[in-house]
Amino acid sequence: MDSPHSPSSPSSSSSSSSERDPTFEPDEPRTPLAVRRALQFLNSDEPQMRIQAARDIRRLTKTSHRCRRQLSEAVGPLVSMLRFDSAESHEPALLALLNLAVKDEKNKINIVEAGALEPIIKFLKSEDLNLQESATAALLTLSASLTNKPIISACGAIPLLVEILKGGSPQAKADAVTALSNLSTHPDNLSIIMDTNPTRYIVDILKTCKKSSKTAEKCCALIESLVDHDEGRTTLTSEEGGVLAVVEVLESGTLQSREHAVGALLTMCNSDRCKYREPILREGVIPGLLELTVQGTPKSQTKARTLLQLLRESPYPRSEIQPDTLENIVCNIISQIDGDDQPGKAKKMLAEMVQVSMEQSLRHLQQRAIVCTPSDLPIAGCASEVPSK
Repeated sequence: MDSPHSPSSPSSSSSSSSERDPTFEPDEPRTPLAVRRALQFLNSDEPQMRIQAARDIRRLTKTSHRCRRQLSEAVGPLVSMLRFDSAESHEPALLALLNLAVKDEKNKINIVEAGALEPIIKFLKSEDLNLQESATAALLTLSASLTNKPIISACGAIPLLVEILKGGSPQAKADAVTALSNLSTHPDNLSIIMDTNPTRYIVDILKTCKKSSKTAEKCCALIESLVDHDEGRTTLTSEEGGVLAVVEVLESGTLQSREHAVGALLTMCNSDRCKYREPILREGVIPGLLELTVQGTPKSQTKARTLLQLLRESPYPRSEIQPDTLENIVCNIISQIDGDDQPGKAKKMLAEMVQVSMEQSLRHLQQRAIVCTPSDLPIAGCASEVPSK
């Protein structure tokens, strides 16, 4: 039921509603007074009333999906404010549209169909950093729609988003990375992203952001796609601290980040083992890979084992050596780094990793048992959208 109140009887509901609102018609679904008022103000001839309506819509749709549905007809007038009203109207209208689009596929598509991309693209080039940030956040949310991805790209957004990676505010950079990550999942867009040479800017963001953050996750997702190309691999290894930043995410990122990180390193090693084996080993990747074989997602575990096999260096054919156990693989790798007691060191390293893994898992379970309540559980939604503002 969309109604905020459950009437006890049709007659009493009709009577009381008519007293509160003379325009109420019992056969029509009820909407909150604040929603009706916002829509009324939005269609006013007074610019200040339209601005106030945009601010009210932003507030009403911040956390309420019901209000996003009830205010869907506001999309057209708000887009008109972006296109034709004064500069004072642009940011309130843009933020209202952003909140209308969050976790609402229909509104995302309607906003683009109403012509919002043209002014949003223009705002990406604005010297007003607040407006630029809001435009980047809006593109982030709109680009979560599969329908919108090719349209946004066709409007020329990708080079401008890369420019923001290069010189935008920290928040705008973080949102631009996520927007590009969203757009990259459309097959035709990845080549356009590659043509803008974004790798060095993505690496710069990855080096400075918290490795367990959503920004790091999106950086690694992009890097994993970009290193499929020789230019992406060359740029990552030539940037000081580039490979190290990926290794750090592999060690301390989210589960999804770590999957992207090990995937990127594995792609590099598969493409040219002789060229990339040493740069990866030099950054101390082994402990993180060992932990992933125990604690990672199923995909991470498989990729970590495969990468460990590629990182070893053996002059013998596979059939002439001992089975590819982790201990033998690690022993082989350590033999090129240290000179003494490689088997002992390999055993010790594996034992320590398993112990750490067990202790971490136990602590995690204990913490969940103590603090996890139903209200703590995450709400299902699109992780590639900016939160309501």
